[in-house]
Amino acid sequence: MAQEINNPTRAPVLAPGYTYRSVTDKISSIVLRGTPRGWYVGFAISFLLAMLLLFAMTYLLIAGIGVWGVNIPVGWGFAITNFVWWIGIGHAGTLISAILLLLRQPWRTSINRFAEAMTLFAVANAALFPILHLGRPYFAYWLFPYPDVMGVWPQFRSPLIWDLFAITTYGLVSLLFWYMGLVPDLATLRDRATKTPVKMFYGLLAMGWRGSVYHWRRYHKSYFLIAALATPLVVSVHSIVSFDFAVSIVPGWHTTIFPPYFVAGAIFSGFAMVLTLTIPLRAVYHLEDFVTMRHLNVMAKVMLASGLIVAYGYMMEFFTSWYSGNTFEQFMTLNRAFGPYAVLFWLMMLCNVVIPQALWLRRVRANVILLFVISILINVGMWVERLVIVVTSLSRDFLPSSWGMYAPTLWDWAVFIGTFGLFFALLFLFIRLLPMISMAEMRELVQETGAGEAH
Repeated sequence: MAQEINNPTRAPVLAPGYTYRSVTDKISSIVLRGTPRGWYVGFAISFLLAMLLLFAMTYLLIAGIGVWGVNIPVGWGFAITNFVWWIGIGHAGTLISAILLLLRQPWRTSINRFAEAMTLFAVANAALFPILHLGRPYFAYWLFPYPDVMGVWPQFRSPLIWDLFAITTYGLVSLLFWYMGLVPDLATLRDRATKTPVKMFYGLLAMGWRGSVYHWRRYHKSYFLIAALATPLVVSVHSIVSFDFAVSIVPGWHTTIFPPYFVAGAIFSGFAMVLTLTIPLRAVYHLEDFVTMRHLNVMAKVMLASGLIVAYGYMMEFFTSWYSGNTFEQFMTLNRAFGPYAVLFWLMMLCNVVIPQALWLRRVRANVILLFVISILINVGMWVERLVIVVTSLSRDFLPSSWGMYAPTLWDWAVFIGTFGLFFALLFLFIRLLPMISMAEMRELVQETGAGEAH
């Protein structure tokens, strides 16, 4: 195994010495070899947490959303916070896969596959909350513009309808893009499998792929076309999510900075989650030759850049509330910093502004443990940011007579923690059944390292 390279800026995209065959052997062996004991332990824990989510959702549907901590005036709580947070996490997968593919960035190759999978699992979690917080989720089909004999159509001026179209479009395009990239690798697993049921499973998913010139030509055209379709979604989806707040007149929400501010925050939290997953995976499966220090270094730089945009957004919120002369906006800004939720505000500033500044140092970006800790703290900070935005604006609005405090209940936490179980259970299944790194694209990088076989 190649040694870790001390200078991450000069580290190769793929460690030298690999051939076409050795790349395929190493990646495919993770799927085709026996399941390690640690996988069963991790999947069992995740599955139990997913069952907690199922239990909490069942009780919620029976008892109603009154079991949550929402009240009047805080009608939104953990549900919308978790929805925005999970959607934001999924943005890094689309950015790494689609935009960097169009820009011909080779460093995306080692991390794009599980970043795309992370996007799908995060969107699956996010899609739960708009339905759960409806109050009457059995009427969720009313959101769809289907032909109705009563002539009743959805209210297209409602941000909830916009979220529906944004999530479904984002999820479908991300699923197509992820599956398109998997097809050549599924054919490789089909050809390497020794058991007939396994060969049939991967053979059906590979859809007759034979690796001919005709197949590759059509594949590359389709792959780039879907990437071009997915690229605008990086900006549009979270911009539409921000409209849930920005189109209202509630102090602290009614601002035009929310769309770019939310997009930058989504990329910020998304890359933090990619690092949170990448670092343990490369250590457990010994992928240091494929996911080199250069990958971690570049992701840390992107995370730093997006974090600076988020910090700029915080400053602009303070500036616009002062410059506008609006008494309500000025009060809301001060209330966030010094009101009853001040602890959350300063925790947000610590995790999202102060701690990421350590990424300016090369030695920090070259330290895997520090990167892992910083990425987790950023994920915590971005979740707290969404909670601050939702709760502080609703708890104290225009009339002091309607003020009220929000406190999450046990069922709020059960649903939130359960979504982690669903996320990681899907991730464990993905690692076990599908290659977490693209073998087809990694073989293309072999030529750049100066080695490789012709077969």
